[in-house]
Amino acid sequence: MPDTPSSRSRWTDLERPALDAEALQSALVRDTSLWRSLEVLPEVGSTNTELLDRARDDLPEGAVLVAEHQVSGRGRLDRVWTSPPRAGLTVSFLLRPDVPAARRGWLPLLTGVALAESVRETTGVLSSLKWPNDLLARDGRKLAGILAQSSGDAVVVGVGLNVSTSAAELPGTGTSLSVVTGGTVDRGPLLLAFLRAVESRYRRWATVLGDPVSSQLAQDYLGWSSTVGSEVEVTLPDGSALHGTAQAVDWDGRLVVRTPEGTVELASGDVRHVRTRAAEG
Repeated sequence: MPDTPSSRSRWTDLERPALDAEALQSALVRDTSLWRSLEVLPEVGSTNTELLDRARDDLPEGAVLVAEHQVSGRGRLDRVWTSPPRAGLTVSFLLRPDVPAARRGWLPLLTGVALAESVRETTGVLSSLKWPNDLLARDGRKLAGILAQSSGDAVVVGVGLNVSTSAAELPGTGTSLSVVTGGTVDRGPLLLAFLRAVESRYRRWATVLGDPVSSQLAQDYLGWSSTVGSEVEVTLPDGSALHGTAQAVDWDGRLVVRTPEGTVELASGDVRHVRTRAAEG
């Protein structure tokens, strides 16, 4: 290969090579009924915000946006989420699910199952899912976060996964695939495996109008969940907190918690595991 600026820039850091956008686009759309495009941006404020803006112009579902560097990402509860350039997978995708609105609460959970499956498939790393949006390593440290945002009939789901981030670059509660495996992880195959897993699960779930039982999503989610069966402390959006045992996830993706005062169904909240049940995934 000739020594061109583009070839040099892709391999500037051998531990963190740039994604090959053309190859990924070709591989993804070759055999799919969902994914229409895959675009890689060198830098963006937020992939979710950018894709939501595009969705308002009637962009069809199936668009995928990836950022090599996200400079103003946000997680749940408007928390800042950052990662060094090319150190992680920062990806958002656009869906327009034709399901009852209440069933949309399952989309971040569906995404979590697809992410856990693809991480295991491509790296061998076993993880678990903390309701509603975190992928955890076996030691409880956070590998990834998931954020779903809606605008009209459009839902944009964003994922931030730590891939080659070093321990020094991470908060004490975080980890990365490279830290867990002790080696390098190629983001390209991982991204393709993840998007294909999302498509398979999404098609099955949408075909039955978002039914989490007949699509087997609920059963598979519980297999990966380290929240259901655990003692939890949940901080609610208003700042109050409740303690109890996470008993189930209901038909709308809400966490069912048994407290001394009674059973509560939570659509949102910041969960802390007090005593954790090991996931089966």
